[in-house]
Amino acid sequence: MTQPPEPANQEPVTPSRRDRLKPLELIGFSVVLGLFAGLVVLMATRDLILAAVFLGIGFIVSIMMVALVGLGGKPSQEDIDARKDLQRPDDKPNWH
Repeated sequence: MTQPPEPANQEPVTPSRRDRLKPLELIGFSVVLGLFAGLVVLMATRDLILAAVFLGIGFIVSIMMVALVGLGGKPSQEDIDARKDLQRPDDKPNWH
């Protein structure tokens, strides 16, 4: 069997602080929406269990919607270039 070629030495990718905190911002946004739903139900019914259920449902639905919107975004040029490298290496045209 042949050994796969050694990968080229690449510099480690260091994301910016904004890129690292982006997931926390999105989760925080979902928490705020869940709290809002829970508080609305709490003020309307004065039932803590029902308010907690709606808080959880609001959080889960909002985090799913944020994830779906994130998947629908246009990829950056860096992502497109990385996908091209994965699809067809330079030295082998039919590597699949």
